[in-house]
Amino acid sequence: MEKQIQDLIYKAYSAFNSRDIDTALSTMHSNIQWPKAFEGGYVTGHNGIREYWTRQWKEINPTVEPVELNERQDGTLEITVHQIVKDLQDNLMFDGTVRHLYTLEDSLLKRMDIELV
Repeated sequence: MEKQIQDLIYKAYSAFNSRDIDTALSTMHSNIQWPKAFEGGYVTGHNGIREYWTRQWKEINPTVEPVELNERQDGTLEITVHQIVKDLQDNLMFDGTVRHLYTLEDSLLKRMDIELV
């Protein structure tokens, strides 16, 4: 996997974990499709993600750390992540491993899907 792509991935996760929406969005295509993990379905575009994350962070406190990056045969990126989700009172809701699958366009994240490990 190219260093440029690895840097993009780490920048996106670091920005998400620090709640820096603008930096996270800078890694994404303007027409990004993003899964609403706890609700189902997808949001589209930067404004959709901004609204979704802002609402999500008022209900839960997730952190997501990439632990393995692979490129699949079909060109998608498979990112194995350690995800910890706590409620706003710091009670653990989830601590486990999931896979995030990304499609890129113009060297930006275009679509993300989630696979359970």
